[in-house]
Amino acid sequence: MSVKVRIPTILRTYTDGQAEVAAEGATLSEVIADLEQNHQGIAARVLDDAGKLRRFVNVYVNDDDVRFEQGLETPTPEGAGVSIIPAVAGGC
Repeated sequence: MSVKVRIPTILRTYTDGQAEVAAEGATLSEVIADLEQNHQGIAARVLDDAGKLRRFVNVYVNDDDVRFEQGLETPTPEGAGVSIIPAVAGGC
């Protein structure tokens, strides 16, 4: 399944500055593996050493937060939009 992955500014060094890239996979796990194959180093920024989503990285398939779906096994249907959003903290 081909999906469009929106890449946050901080990770665009891995995608030659592209804000959106195509990736293949029937699940989020497969999409991330495809991203890594085509944009080496990006998976380490999304996944921790145990292969799970990093705590401060939010991932959405279409408008659904994968943490409340099936995590890395969330289906990524043809034409879906995947958004990688690093958490932002700060304030007074």
